[in-house]
Amino acid sequence: MSFIRPQAQAAIWRWREVLAASAVIVLGIYWSFGLNGGVLHWLGFVVLGIGVIAMFAGLQRARFRGHRGGVGVVSIDEGQVSYFGPLSGGAIAMREMTKLELDPTMDPPHWCLTQIGAQTLYIPVDAEGADALFDAFSTLPGIKTESMLATMRGGAFHPVVIWQKNPPRLH
Repeated sequence: MSFIRPQAQAAIWRWREVLAASAVIVLGIYWSFGLNGGVLHWLGFVVLGIGVIAMFAGLQRARFRGHRGGVGVVSIDEGQVSYFGPLSGGAIAMREMTKLELDPTMDPPHWCLTQIGAQTLYIPVDAEGADALFDAFSTLPGIKTESMLATMRGGAFHPVVIWQKNPPRLH
């Protein structure tokens, strides 16, 4: 039996890293400015810096997490993204991926992962486990996570290329 409404529990779970980072920041501020001198005073500045960095990362993750309860399940194992859906599915190796798109024209919006020699993998943004895609996407060289988050919330009307692998240069 839970004493917290399911919506409130979902909100707390979505913003959990931000809440934990806030506690670390408060501790860092207390140690830095509440104590007069000593090792703990200087350690407080370090803790405060760690809390600010964790807050930034937590905000990005919380903004990436969307609604849950969509169709299918996403699994990420050793650099391979797999999607198991009721009508489609497949797997793509992150290091072999050539393009990442967000298609807001589908209902719900879908991630489109492209790899040469394989079918494009379409993953609903609200699929179970899709929040783990943030970590997988952040490993792509040169991806701009802020741009990706803005595109997710921006309400585009056509598929948007989030990341594309640079073609090899021939000399």
